[in-house]
This record gives sequence, C-alpha cells and structure tokens, in this order.
Amino acid sequence: MMCFPDLPHPDDHPNFMHNTKMHEYLRTFAQKNDLLRYIRFETLVCSIKKCPSFLVTGQWEVVVKKDGKQELTTFDAVMICSGHHVYPNLPKDSFPGLDQFQGHCLHSREYKGPEAFKEKRVLVIGLGNSASDIAIELSRVAAQVIVSTRTGSWILSRVGENGYPWDMVYVTRFASFLRRVLPSFVSDWLHVKQMNTRLKHENYGLMPLNGTLGKEPLFNDELPSCILCGTLSIKPSVKKFTETSAMFEDGTVFEDVDFVIFATGYETSYPFVDESIIKGRNNEVTLFKGVFPPLMEKPTFALIGFVQSLGSAIITADMQARWVAKVFANSCSLPTTKEMMDDIDENMEKNLKWFGQSQSLQTDYITYMDEVSSFIGAKPNIPWLFLTDPQLALEVYFGPCTPYQFRLMGPGKWDGARNAILTQWDRVLKPTRTRVVSEIHRPRHLYNLLKMLLFPLLLLTVLLTFY
Repeated sequence: MMCFPDLPHPDDHPNFMHNTKMHEYLRTFAQKNDLLRYIRFETLVCSIKKCPSFLVTGQWEVVVKKDGKQELTTFDAVMICSGHHVYPNLPKDSFPGLDQFQGHCLHSREYKGPEAFKEKRVLVIGLGNSASDIAIELSRVAAQVIVSTRTGSWILSRVGENGYPWDMVYVTRFASFLRRVLPSFVSDWLHVKQMNTRLKHENYGLMPLNGTLGKEPLFNDELPSCILCGTLSIKPSVKKFTETSAMFEDGTVFEDVDFVIFATGYETSYPFVDESIIKGRNNEVTLFKGVFPPLMEKPTFALIGFVQSLGSAIITADMQARWVAKVFANSCSLPTTKEMMDDIDENMEKNLKWFGQSQSLQTDYITYMDEVSSFIGAKPNIPWLFLTDPQLALEVYFGPCTPYQFRLMGPGKWDGARNAILTQWDRVLKPTRTRVVSEIHRPRHLYNLLKMLLFPLLLLTVLLTFY
C-alpha cells in the first residue's frame, strides 16, 4: 500500500518495514528516475516571494542558504513539499503551573531514544502514534510511565482479519462505497463495532470522546498489552502542574515527575512564505483540494502533502504532484475561483462532521484520490473494467485500493499496473511465509462481500417486515 504506483516494493521486504528499508526504497526510486542530480541537499530555503512581474509571468523569487551563503533564484513555479510534521506544537499555555515545573520538558520530535529515561518517572501528553511508540519503548526502562489524553483514541492492530495487513483488508473501494451510501446511524454503528473488534476501549481508558468521528486511529499492537501488564497507565488531561507533580482532571496526582514529553502534534506553519498565500478567511488554511490557493492570480504555487488521510502519504503526494505538474504545464485547468471556494466550503463542512477539528486537512483516502485523479484522467473506470477485464475489476473494487490502480489508464499509464494488482497478494504474503506449510491463502472477496452485506440485509428485512 505504501509504494509509488509504478514501483512495487521488493517481495522480500516486510509489509510494515523498518525505516532503513523505507530509506532504501526511496533511494531506489530516486536513482531509477535519475532524481538525485536535481536535489540540493543541506540547503535551507529562507524565503519564497512573488516576482515583481508575477501578475504577468507567475514567477517566484526563492532565496536559499548553503554553507552560510545565500543565493537568489527565479523559478516559474513552486511546490511546497515539506508536509505538516515540521514545526512542533507546544501548547504550554494550556497547562497552568508548567512554568514552575522543575523537571525536563521536551517535544516528541526531540526524542531520540530511551537511554536518558532509565529509572525515571515520565509523563507523555498526547495519544497519537508517536506518543504510544515512545511510551511503550520507555515502559521497558523507566520507573513509571503515564500517558495523558484529552480525547482518547481508537486503537487498531497492524494485523487485520485472518492475519492479513489491516490496510489490505479495510481500505477497499467497496468499503468506501458502503460508508457513503449507508444511513449515518448504520455506518456509525459499523464503525464503532469495527474499532471495538479487538478490545473494549472503555475498559482501557482509551475510548474516544466522540467515537463516531472518522479521525485517524492509533496503530499499535503493544499498547493494550502494556496496560494489562501495568507497565504504563492512561490518564485524562492534566489540570495543572506543580514544581514536581502533575494533577489530572479526575483529581489523581502523578508525583515526582522527572520528564514531560509533549506528543502534541505540529503547527501548520510555512515561515519562508507569506502566510496570506496559504491562509485565507479567519486565518485558516484555504486550499482547493488541499493543494492550490484559490485566490492566486496565477496557478504557479501548490502545497504537496498537507492533506492527511487513512492511506499512504506516498501515493497521495504522488497523485497531487501529477496533477500540479499538469496545471503548471498548462495542460490541465483549475476551476474558477468561485467554484474552488464553493468546493472548499462544502468539503470543510463535510470534514468537520466526519473528522472533527484538525490542524491538518483530513479526508477520506479513496474519495480524495478519485477526485484528484479525475482531474488528469487517471481515475480507474470501474464499469469499463467490469465489461472488459472482470478479473481485474473484482480485485480493483473489492480488493485493497493499492497505488497501482491510479496507473491503469490515462496520462502516466504504466504497463505493469495490471500485473502488479493481480500479484499484489503474492508480494504481501511472501515475506511472512518463511516456513511454507501449505498453499497461499488469499482473501475471498465474494465471502467478504456477503459478510459485509449481512447486517444491512437483515436491517432491510426487519424494516420491510414491520413497515
């Protein structure tokens, strides 16, 4: 799932790989496409400003610094690809008494390893992926670890149904279709039921305040086990700090705290560019599809990687970049300013209802990918596939929505996409089958379809019976 759409991972790489393997893959992609000669490493971008002739040329003046020397270069267009995990958010004003706290405070971005925390008492504030990973690692060496969470979180295992990787099972076009067409009370019930399949979150102090929101869950296989074994504990928000302790909203106190680690996310900040370009009304980020500023006189500026979805960042950024390149090359046009603003308003309302408040622009992965790919003619034509290639269509619609789907047709079509889709389960299962005891068992799409339809069909039967 986490690969470029025209370069599958080697079939001996694990499904959830170590960062060294991911780095190796990225270098392979860069070398394959001869990209390294275009990358200026160890170079700081100081500022990006419109050229004096911007209204005519759409060009930008970019100032960079390397080895202490600044250099100004004019570019025809600019993509900001630094994402939204760069500038730490430290909400110290939200915690009364923190200025008097005598222990050590740091952001999760500064955390490098557990060595300095041996036999220490540690409070981790936040319950995202970074918070849980740090807390679990520290639970093996620290004297005590407590995780404080304001809203709670759903916990999912990387190991999905029948032992398959979770994303290969749940991120499908058919599942996305059901979420869109089922009544909200049914889809909310199914969502909560799915999240609670592994454990009852309320018994672990993890239950989200609003469990029906579609916020990104926490992926962790060890957290529930650590809670059961008592190596870490979950607490509500911190009410206040003293010189040596933290008092929680439930009145309990964590005494003699040595370290406070803020796993409180990141700020939406791009200090090298004028904020008014990215932020519009009410000082909020205002971008068409999370990419283009709608009020820009010339469409020569774009943000890549700001959108966050329950899908791979690589394929999302790849699709955004393909679209942006077409716009920059004048082979694809953007809608009018009014149409873009109307679309932004509509999506903000939908996202607020489904995901709640968020610093980043959260969205449904498959819906978003289909929207962006349709702009350049790369969206898979499912009805046509069912008519011309039923075997492929079944895998595309009921199987995992892997990146190769967006290279099946249109500009950038890859001849190997069909084979990559039909053999994707071989690559998924090969690294786990180091001791071969039987034939490969792949998911059965028809069985899963019938199982997923069982509840809606029963509900429909009940309604027809009584009404």
